[in-house]
Amino acid sequence: MSQPKTSYPKEKINILFLENISDKAVQFFKDKGYANVTKLTGALKEEDLIKAVQDVHLLGIRSKTQVTKKVLDAAKKLQAIGCFCIGVNQVDLSNAIVNGVAVFNAPYSNTRSVAELVIGASIMLIRRIPDKDKAAHQGEWMKDATGSYELRGKTLGIIGYGNIGSQLSVLAEALGMKVTFYDIETKMPLGNATDAKTLHDLVGNADIVSLHIPEAPSTYKLVNEALLKHFKKGSILINYARGQVVDIEALRASLVSGHLSGAAIDVFPVEPEKNGEKFQSPLQNLPNVLLTPHIGGSTIEAQNNIGEDVSNKLFQFLEKGITNGSHTVPSLVLPPQEGTHRILHIHGNVPGVLSAINTTLSQNNINIVAQYLKTNEEIGYVVLDVDKELSNQAIELLRAVKDTIKVRLLY
Repeated sequence: MSQPKTSYPKEKINILFLENISDKAVQFFKDKGYANVTKLTGALKEEDLIKAVQDVHLLGIRSKTQVTKKVLDAAKKLQAIGCFCIGVNQVDLSNAIVNGVAVFNAPYSNTRSVAELVIGASIMLIRRIPDKDKAAHQGEWMKDATGSYELRGKTLGIIGYGNIGSQLSVLAEALGMKVTFYDIETKMPLGNATDAKTLHDLVGNADIVSLHIPEAPSTYKLVNEALLKHFKKGSILINYARGQVVDIEALRASLVSGHLSGAAIDVFPVEPEKNGEKFQSPLQNLPNVLLTPHIGGSTIEAQNNIGEDVSNKLFQFLEKGITNGSHTVPSLVLPPQEGTHRILHIHGNVPGVLSAINTTLSQNNINIVAQYLKTNEEIGYVVLDVDKELSNQAIELLRAVKDTIKVRLLY
């Protein structure tokens, strides 16, 4: 079955990609016939973003861009936001729901890149390579085994046993490490990994602790002065998760005192908006510390995968109404119906809306061929396939249905 032509001309669809999103994403939409694709290398501050999104239908961002209530309220034409990264905490999801904006991300596409980098950092730190590298650059020869160890036989403690944590677990075991993990949800261990009952148990027994947890009120400064005291003496901390989950000043104190022997930090509480801006951290110039500029998932393979994954989700929603993977609009995957026209209706999840929609169509002598409804706690998402094209009057009547958030005639 051929894809029906969308009612809204492709040449009128405006797509804005920020933060140097992969060219794969740009090319994806151009190959689909969407010519108005703008790509910017950096993030935009709220005031500039408000101006930029006023005529935008699809917005693509990474982790720096903050999509606030003010931004969403200004984006009257916005249909969907694609987060070309793992997290979606940079988007005000509550207000995206209120505005009927679908939000997608790529929760799996860069897991391998992050897991590999954690292994690489673990080897570098346990061998004290940063210190030896710095000495060699300064002309000092440090051929010494003191404080240098193999990974084999050491214990890796993983806090957060999700997509990245579990894949890291497999890689670590392949190198001969023992793996223990802690997660607030019950997770099935992979291989010989064991489930630590408490955080104190995990950090007290691990030679290396790696964080893979989201940013949330419950994880804010999870690794703080109190918890760091329970870390095994001489252990190493790796944070490739979120900057707010570690108390940086407390970490610095633990490193300076020698309680921790090293750290690898890729994410920070405050990060520069774009390349070239000055970066400062209390962890700078400490021995056996690796600092990287939020590059855990920044490999060509990962960015290409993310570009294709999120672009496809945005495209499926734009042209077919499919919301699989959305964090805001209820998830619906539906086949096209031959010889029909499709309407998308997003509304507050209250009784009577579906009946009002059906009554409105009936009064306009429009027969419903197929109907799909999915709700979450806040909104309902209805997809209707009807036997004839809707008039402008019918569309306006649907928009007038009480508790309607957004109506779109798809094709």
